[in-house]
Amino acid sequence: MLLEGVFAPITTPFYPDERIYFKKLEFNVDRLSLTGLAGLVVLGSTGEAVALDDSETRDVLRVAAESAAEDKVLLAGIARESVKATVELAEAAAGYGYDAVLVRNPSYYRPQLTPAALLHYYRSVADRSPLPVVLYSIPKFTQAEIPLAVVEELAQHPNILGLKESSGSVERVRDVVQATRLTPRRTVTVTTIFEAVTGRMLTPKAAASGNFISAEGLAAGGEGGVALAVAPPAPARKTRTREVGFQVLTGSATTLKESLDAGASGAILGFATCAPQACQEIYIAWKEHDDQLAIDRQKRITEASNLIASKLGIPGIKYACDWNGYFGGNARSPQLPLDSDTKAEIERLLAQIRN
Repeated sequence: MLLEGVFAPITTPFYPDERIYFKKLEFNVDRLSLTGLAGLVVLGSTGEAVALDDSETRDVLRVAAESAAEDKVLLAGIARESVKATVELAEAAAGYGYDAVLVRNPSYYRPQLTPAALLHYYRSVADRSPLPVVLYSIPKFTQAEIPLAVVEELAQHPNILGLKESSGSVERVRDVVQATRLTPRRTVTVTTIFEAVTGRMLTPKAAASGNFISAEGLAAGGEGGVALAVAPPAPARKTRTREVGFQVLTGSATTLKESLDAGASGAILGFATCAPQACQEIYIAWKEHDDQLAIDRQKRITEASNLIASKLGIPGIKYACDWNGYFGGNARSPQLPLDSDTKAEIERLLAQIRN
């Protein structure tokens, strides 16, 4: 599967009593599906995945998948500290129609999580997962980066597609791209303009029955002079194939252009959840080889992204969503709501940024 372009890791809205607000989740997914984003990540770090229990995780994955447009690549954040629990959620995500799973490295028993243990964890998950696996390294939260040698070894696995690299280091992106450049190429299905084709796009839809009247029915008549028929199936999508290697996605909006220059194929950006258009403009300018425009567009979001996504984290992103027309709300405790001065600063920084 192709992993290119900008992905938004969606938030998880809550009621004031911290129950999940599914109608707001549906709204956010539906609206983000109308943007030019390549896809959505459900229950990544921005979705507060670690704050949800397994039952809530399954419910959020199901509702988000049902609300997403079929042309968006869907990644499910399903990592747990054990292989068994991670695989069980990967199986659930497959049942809901996801395209791949995003799996951060386990980190609680850090002294025992040697390179050999990480290799065992990821190989075991990839061997048993019904969906392709995307590795997820976010050392600012796990305090444990996936070692480069481990990534290089895992890149050889046929069910591991790539890595989300959230260190914020362009050098790290460049090192991963260089270390995995000789991994076996794989053939993926794409559209005629070389965009990703998802599993949902290729799954035949059940034909809708109802008041569609066929020409034959009109001619033949029937009870009441009208015969009801099943609507004809949609025409098959035109596709082609493309060869790709190990794909690297950056998690840093403020170094997006530099990471793309270093070989990243795209990005999963928390800032894209509240300002998808602004992030997409950087990628489009880069893809069209307009370096100056890409630089200008990136500078435009740097201050806002640094404050909202990097410094304030989930509470900042959620308030920015509220201000920009999506549902955000408060994060689950113990994360605290923002004060009025911080909210005012977010509003000032977003005033000139299209969403």
